Amino acid sequence: PRDSHLCCGSAGTYNILQPEIAGELGRRKAATLEETRPDVIVAGNIGCGKSTVSAMLAARGARVIDADQVTRQVMAVGQPAYRRIVETFGRDILASPNGPIDRPALGRIVFADPARLRLLERIVHPATREAIMAWLQEQDAAAAPGRAVAVVDAIRLIEAGYPAFCDAVWVVVCDEQEQLRRLIEDRGMSEADARQRIAAQPPQHEKAAIADVLIDNSGTRDSTAAQVDAAWHDLVANLQS
Repeated sequence: PRDSHLCCGSAGTYNILQPEIAGELGRRKAATLEETRPDVIVAGNIGCGKSTVSAMLAARGARVIDADQVTRQVMAVGQPAYRRIVETFGRDILASPNGPIDRPALGRIVFADPARLRLLERIVHPATREAIMAWLQEQDAAAAPGRAVAVVDAIRLIEAGYPAFCDAVWVVVCDEQEQLRRLIEDRGMSEADARQRIAAQPPQHEKAAIADVLIDNSGTRDSTAAQVDAAWHDLVANLQS
């Protein structure tokens, strides 16, 4: 079988693709991206544990690209998006004069104003999307025969309409109080900032409603690993059938 591409959605700061959601996501076919589309998305809201699931998939042989890191590269000093972001949001968002963008400072601005968030997305989306698609093409070109899964640890893929380019959707969920605790204790956010980040995203149940595989990451790491093992086994079996 051809290699699979598994997109792991990491909820965070920016959408990867324009938020043009197709009316019917059920068939998830897109001829224009047939050669580069991922077969599977793993998505979920901030603090639910997509990075944990992504790492587990890497341990099982998947190749991983972190879309948040791609976004950081797109926004780096000297890149076209950097100049446009500074022109749009002002030099107060810089960590130092002519230095890198202070992402937490920028996040406080855009998460407090949906219109400014959409403006930022229009700057960042195209370059990030292009880089991820180029990576998927490289994986197709370099892949050896047999089982190989390319994992894109990405952002808000369901809201962005990416399920139209996939054959299956995995969604990672967790208890909302646990989600809040992780953002405060593990990421060092204030409770107000954590609640703002959670509120900026559609509720978990909207993603869960279109999931082919639902992974509950509320409990122990062993519990999550057992669910990933089962889903991975089924994925490989389906690809080989």
